[in-house]
Amino acid sequence: MSALTDLARRLVDGPTFAVLSTINPDGAPQSSVVWVKRDGETAIVGITEYAQSQLGDVIYLELPTVGQQLDAGGRLGVIESVKAASDLYSPVGGEVADINQELKDHPEYVNQDPYGKGWIIKLRAIKDNPKLLDQKAYDDFVKGKSPS
Repeated sequence: MSALTDLARRLVDGPTFAVLSTINPDGAPQSSVVWVKRDGETAIVGITEYAQSQLGDVIYLELPTVGQQLDAGGRLGVIESVKAASDLYSPVGGEVADINQELKDHPEYVNQDPYGKGWIIKLRAIKDNPKLLDQKAYDDFVKGKSPS
């Protein structure tokens, strides 16, 4: 089975999750906890319920442009909350097919409905990321366990 076929199967089965870690310019580690699920020929990307709860009230999002190419684990934008600003990272690679324009006027959708109205971008020509977590591994992460 090809990596892309495997990704398509995983995305059809339901959302998958990624915990993407980077180092801030000040040397501190930063994580972005995002989800991805299939929507026809595209993949929808957003932040998880857990991530939005850690951020607090979202007040602004800087999003990529349609047509922009993103790498799996690459920076896709910035999310600002009342607590802090954080980089967002893409769980899979691909071309930005759409961005959620409603978030410009309603960033609170990320808090209110992170798996629905709070989606962030849609990607096409999706490239797999072997570090994606299934629901159980993600739940274990949230509970403080290390994903396998």
